[in-house]
Amino acid sequence: MKKMRRLLLTLCILASLGLRAQENTTPADSVGDSQGWLEKLVKGFSKVDENYVEPQHYNFSAMVQLTHTYDIYQLKSSTGQRLTLAPSPTMKVGPYFGWRWVFAGYTIDLKNLGTRITSKQEWDLSLYSATIGLDLFYRRTGNDYKIRDVRIGDDKNLKARLEGVSFDGLSVGITGFNLYYIFNHRRFSYPAAFSQSTCQKISCGSWLAGIGYTHNSLEFDHEKLERLVEQYSSSTTTEQLDSGLMFNSVKYDDFSVTGGYAYNWVFAKNWLACASASLGLAYKRSVGDAEQKRGFRFNNFNLDGIGRFALVYNNMRWYAGASVVFHGYTYRKSRFSANNAFGSLNLYVGYNFGLRSEYKKKK
Repeated sequence: MKKMRRLLLTLCILASLGLRAQENTTPADSVGDSQGWLEKLVKGFSKVDENYVEPQHYNFSAMVQLTHTYDIYQLKSSTGQRLTLAPSPTMKVGPYFGWRWVFAGYTIDLKNLGTRITSKQEWDLSLYSATIGLDLFYRRTGNDYKIRDVRIGDDKNLKARLEGVSFDGLSVGITGFNLYYIFNHRRFSYPAAFSQSTCQKISCGSWLAGIGYTHNSLEFDHEKLERLVEQYSSSTTTEQLDSGLMFNSVKYDDFSVTGGYAYNWVFAKNWLACASASLGLAYKRSVGDAEQKRGFRFNNFNLDGIGRFALVYNNMRWYAGASVVFHGYTYRKSRFSANNAFGSLNLYVGYNFGLRSEYKKKK
């Protein structure tokens, strides 16, 4: 875990360097001989074509953001028994303040306002520079899941009886990152769509390539599920849980190589719509604890997916919009499979101030 934290910190610093270099690049930039080779290299990777992308004009920004998070998990056995679980979505709101590439804020959980809930932890950070992007995430879901769908046995009414019933026998933890390179970074701007630090002036797209790593842990109390099935089954039917769902815990590491495409559509002055999708070929290395004496192990390849979507209005002084970031992970083996999807919807409005010196000169 210590190695993981050091790796995430290193990636965060590298992405921040890219962001800082981008924010410091101006229309009149010229790299002098006195500058170090590292600064030249970073600025070279962060330059944009200003016919397509307008750099940020201001030093400071204040923003209010509403964040809606969601999570869904599906477990499935080889015989077709299926259980889909999802907690009630959470909604948080809070103020943010930014100085150039540094942006920080605080949010309040509206759903659990006035209560003390410590089991659920969610931490997501996305950094977007001209050349590279980085997603960092740490999630501990707690145990407030509800049954959204179930298929066990021949009792056709069991699904209707169990739908919406609380189930505290599942706990999921996910820690990881996605790092990706933007090929057409001089003309296509991810920050214009997701961090409002630039403005896309002409519609443009770019191919993406990257790498990712996640550590996943799944704790499952199948005995609680068996008791629920018995409780809600009809008196004439006794449904049996498949052995493929009788496990206690699974932990696995996911290593992926991703590729995808993103497009910024400038459909009106100061307006932007962005759609981005990436698929990853992922190798999953895991060890599980089964009820059988020897347990089970599996090493396999699967497909993971990442989607990003945004709608933004930005006139350089005021900005407002919505963004969605979605992650999907799967693993499959002959006797057991799991699908997990999580993400967030952000609604925001903000104001930029403190005009930068190079733009004061132009006025």
